[in-house]
Amino acid sequence: MDFLQLKKNCKKDMSALPRYKAALLGDCATQHLATALKGYAYEEGIALELFDADYNQIEAQTLDPASELYAFAPQAVIFCLCTEKLYEAYCECEDRANFAASTHERIRGYWERVNARLHASVLQFTFAETDDNVFGNYALKEETSFYCQVKKLNCLLSDGFRAVKNVYPVDTDGVCRRMGLERFRDPKLYAIAKMPFSMEALPRLAFEAVSVVKALIGRFKKCVILDLDNTLWGGVIGDDGLEGIQIGELGQGHAFSELQRWLKELRKRGVILCVCSKNNEDTAKEPFEKHPEMVLRMEDISLFVANWEDKASNVRYIQKTINIGMDSIVFLDDNPFERNLVRTIEGITVPELPADPAEYLSYLQGLDLFETASFSAADRDRTAQYRAEVGRIRLQEQFTSFDDYLRGLEMVATVRPFEPFQYPRIAQLTQRSNQFNLRTVRYTEAEIEQIASDDRYITRYFMLKDKFGEHGLISVVILEKRERELFVHEWLMSCRVLKRGMEEFIADKIVEIAKENGFEAVIGEYLRTPKNAMVEKLYERLGFADRGDNTFVAETAGYVGHKTYIKE
Repeated sequence: MDFLQLKKNCKKDMSALPRYKAALLGDCATQHLATALKGYAYEEGIALELFDADYNQIEAQTLDPASELYAFAPQAVIFCLCTEKLYEAYCECEDRANFAASTHERIRGYWERVNARLHASVLQFTFAETDDNVFGNYALKEETSFYCQVKKLNCLLSDGFRAVKNVYPVDTDGVCRRMGLERFRDPKLYAIAKMPFSMEALPRLAFEAVSVVKALIGRFKKCVILDLDNTLWGGVIGDDGLEGIQIGELGQGHAFSELQRWLKELRKRGVILCVCSKNNEDTAKEPFEKHPEMVLRMEDISLFVANWEDKASNVRYIQKTINIGMDSIVFLDDNPFERNLVRTIEGITVPELPADPAEYLSYLQGLDLFETASFSAADRDRTAQYRAEVGRIRLQEQFTSFDDYLRGLEMVATVRPFEPFQYPRIAQLTQRSNQFNLRTVRYTEAEIEQIASDDRYITRYFMLKDKFGEHGLISVVILEKRERELFVHEWLMSCRVLKRGMEEFIADKIVEIAKENGFEAVIGEYLRTPKNAMVEKLYERLGFADRGDNTFVAETAGYVGHKTYIKE
């Protein structure tokens, strides 16, 4: 999409779209970048309300408590610093060996000022790693060269992103590498208007920044559904047999193996892999179980569906089973007919794979579908969790009584206050959960840490396990102390544990906590979003009385708990 189209988008009606407030501060001209950001946000279904600060006003806006930045109260602050200004500062610097370190400290200062006054995420553009060619190739050997210092600065920023939990990178240098420097910048534009990016680069930079925003508000891809024949391997397993399909060194097998390696890395990051194939199940599984050059194995697949039903129906079955939104799913299939059929399902992403399998991987990587705002060790266990969930569903099919099924699961819950080891996972759950989410507030890891140490709140996270394995951390509750009442500031839960008595167990626990701490009532609130209609009547179903204005109350005195099969 070009800049002119993004500019046209800014004039379209955005009244029906969810709003997101962001501030853009730069040491260069940012008005065209602001236009690109708003235009691309519209493409992604977001009405971006943007405060675009005046030219080179970062210091003034971040230092002054009464500045326009702080009055605007954005949800995100975007810092765009350019390599051209960096070079000007470098040329005036005497201590060039420490230029990167001192610049990094200055940028960290911007983050700290914002964090001291705003409840906001920070998006930091990295620097395009350009060279002034004063040293030529020797620049990589000379520590004081500009090229060496700008590379070191990006590395220091990377360290800073890890250390400051609510700061997220926008990879300017990555865009520059992919486009090439000649296309990425326009020296005439910078000379005339102090704009460091070409008109061609603006849409790509906007794409990267808006992708981070989408991840922060919980809109990202969680699952890939895979076709098999001519998608994961070359040929048709039913016709060519195990020895005839192309994987590894046979035919175009290298291209398929590379795709499988990338998919396995996604799985390790926490993306769910499922199979949807028109085939006999035993035949379809054979390469995963027996082919020596297969990279993906059965243990990498959360749900394996191989039959002769139409793929749209099978995709719907997979979505229902793993219980995530259709807009969180990517469907990969080499067959145009199957792709077009599955595209009839609202919300799902179906990439138009190239005709040549050798181009599959580079094409998919270029789409950047799997942006995330968090990562924790628990993500590596997600495949096992969903495989266990399939076992639970099949067990349920064996029982005629739902109570007998729940009793047979042998469920045990763990309930604890927020603790540092769990901060990343707690923050991640707030960002991922859309359906079972009463108030839908997103939190960064730093914000979770702050809440955990604030005496105004009582916090609890919930874990669940059963005979099939661990569900992991599945629910988060933040309770705010209000005189004689305890307000449910946040209650969200993973949908994969719905209808097992967990919501009743948690409600009872909230009231128990309130009673133990001397509160007379628990107050819950439901704030509607496009995705959380499933919990609209939750408080009423749990026995809370409707007070109007979307709030509900349960008196601690005389409260009667619910019947569940969950032990603590």
